[in-house]
Amino acid sequence: MKSLVIGGGGFIGTHLVERLLERDHSVRIYGRNPNRFRGTPAGAEFVEGELGNHGLVRGALDGVEVVFHLVSTTLPKTSNDDPIFDVRSNLVDTIQLLEACVEAGVRKVIFPSSGGTVYGPPEFLPVTEGHPKEPISSYGIVKLAIEKYLNLFHHLHGLDYTTLRISNAYGPYQDPAGQQGVISVFLERVREGRSITVWGDGGVIRDYLYVSDLMDAMELAAEVETEHRVFNVGSGRGVSVDEILDLISQATRESPDVEYLPARALDVPASVLDIGLAERELGWRPRTKLSEGIARTWAWLRTPPSSRETT
Repeated sequence: MKSLVIGGGGFIGTHLVERLLERDHSVRIYGRNPNRFRGTPAGAEFVEGELGNHGLVRGALDGVEVVFHLVSTTLPKTSNDDPIFDVRSNLVDTIQLLEACVEAGVRKVIFPSSGGTVYGPPEFLPVTEGHPKEPISSYGIVKLAIEKYLNLFHHLHGLDYTTLRISNAYGPYQDPAGQQGVISVFLERVREGRSITVWGDGGVIRDYLYVSDLMDAMELAAEVETEHRVFNVGSGRGVSVDEILDLISQATRESPDVEYLPARALDVPASVLDIGLAERELGWRPRTKLSEGIARTWAWLRTPPSSRETT
């Protein structure tokens, strides 16, 4: 299978490229930069470009069977600052990508959506795929709109797709200096001997998924034929921020200083995904315990940057 990984230099994309290469797939990466921790793996082709460069995107699709669309130019907490940019750089450019996929004869598109922001404040837990969708960020609205356009292109042109509504993924290659990824950011603060900032009282509950389990889901999404096209992918278990801090203390054998700040309006109190549909239809389930995943991430962070490898 020949795959195009758009955003293959990012956290999730880097793991995906490695997994596809392990399966002897032909892999082309499209993005702005290779992963700064890993570079471009041997055996993969790298094409430098922006999602908005439609001519370059079209060329990168030549001969491709499956497209993994991992690019996003915004985050939940930044998208509301400039929703017009969010729509133009994510939604509009994705629609043009889908048009190019149809033209190039791509068989299937795999789209990692957001397992938290597309639903908005949950009416019940765990959240099923049929839960009402009331996003409270432009990020979530755009992700949901892309899902709808995928369905439209399937209806109009027969373009197959699978959407994975992912919970909070974490693990090696996640930028510990970034604005996303509580576990990696907290661990890096401990490594540097700095205090940890928590928005709210530490009671916010989220669903955390180790990245290798996500790779299992993405691999199955590309291969399994099913009438369902939208799946929640998470651990199925809710964990509070304070519980994360306790697990980090156990993994690092440190007691970090924690600064609690006022809660943010964009943070829903709890988000936990019902993963039953993915278990039944894809034959997938997470295998990595949270304590084990945190320990692996900590071990990776403690290695010298030049020799960091995934575990």
